Amino acid sequence: MNHSESIRKKHKKYLFDAVKNFYKEPLVIEEGKGFYVSDSDGRSYLDFFGGILTVSVGHANDEVNTAIKAQVDRLSHISSLYPSIPVVDLAERLVRLAPGNLEKVFFNASGTEADETAVMMAQLYTGNTEIIALRHGYSGRSLLAQSLTAHAPWRALPTQVASVKHALAPYCYRCPLKMTYPDCGVACANDVKELINTTTTGKVAGILAEPIQGVGGFITPPDEYFNIVADIIHEHGGIFISDEVQTGFGRTGKTWGIQHSGVEPDMITVAKGIANGMPLAAVVTTKDIADTLQKNTISTFGGNPVSSAAANATLEIIERDELKANANEMGEILKDGLIKIQSDHREVIGEVRGKGLMVGLELVVDETKKDRTPNPDAVDRLMEETKDRGLLIGRGGLYGNCVRISPSLNIGRSEIDEALSILASSFRSIDQ
Repeated sequence: MNHSESIRKKHKKYLFDAVKNFYKEPLVIEEGKGFYVSDSDGRSYLDFFGGILTVSVGHANDEVNTAIKAQVDRLSHISSLYPSIPVVDLAERLVRLAPGNLEKVFFNASGTEADETAVMMAQLYTGNTEIIALRHGYSGRSLLAQSLTAHAPWRALPTQVASVKHALAPYCYRCPLKMTYPDCGVACANDVKELINTTTTGKVAGILAEPIQGVGGFITPPDEYFNIVADIIHEHGGIFISDEVQTGFGRTGKTWGIQHSGVEPDMITVAKGIANGMPLAAVVTTKDIADTLQKNTISTFGGNPVSSAAANATLEIIERDELKANANEMGEILKDGLIKIQSDHREVIGEVRGKGLMVGLELVVDETKKDRTPNPDAVDRLMEETKDRGLLIGRGGLYGNCVRISPSLNIGRSEIDEALSILASSFRSIDQ
């Protein structure tokens, strides 16, 4: 038995079976540097999923690692009971980067915790209980987060928090109202008013929504969607929470995903790409909202000094090297290349969507025959083909038929071209 097989057997024996792996024969990744990772058998792969949109500036980035090592030698943990320099520096940085008038920060260890905190703050501030989330959305693993999540494959329990109401997703390719954009007048957004008037008390705490739905398959709404929704939410006493866990820090070509719509959120949640793989999350909101939390609160690992040092280094690189602009430029090249591949495989590639370096493909049975039946088997085959050619990509979508592509924000033209070449040859192979 080789080393990889031994690790796979131990994973199956000791970890929950629900902890799924990609591929028929899962890869045992041992090393990563820059845009590439290596498995325990010595094979190298170009990583275009980035630890689920988390590795912002490349694996084992030298500057980030230097900051981590220096902080470990200085102070690795003290808890939020004591101020520390990297935590305060990071909070100041986040306030400077935040959209609108957001000026207070609460640190968590995961995106799930950040979303939970945001909902609690919305309820405290407004005095209302009911919260709106979007169908096809994903908010994490906790009881409340699973209630917010409207994605059956990721929900282990029925809705446990009755105050969560789910609005129609702005899923234009599979419009739940069977309409066509822009002739629809963004009817899904206007339906939020009907949802509030018929399923709530008429007053809501707010809405928590991803600007682009990550687990949902990179569902990308029309830019005017959130303008309409934000006005409706405010009209009914609620606040707008932008879940930037996947879209934040330049991923979509703007600092924040919600900026594509022009909406100024009342609160944002961040995680994943903030610290290049170190566990860290945060809620950023206004002083008025923050001040409504009067009870004692603590987050043992939220704002850990080591994670905060990693985040400061990561965000410094993103700003200094103008990676927001790079994500926009490289994202256009990537998307154009994928549209070219789509033109050669119109039957199976139903849609190319996304912004910046957050680009998705939806695979169907035969788009040319108007058959948009989800085709998860095609994604299975594509992922095996790309793996065999040395490229790692992600998958998602309610039906498992969406491909998610999200390389590091400092990716270059040569790596984009390499990935597109592998994807093109992989599609040719699955078409045979």
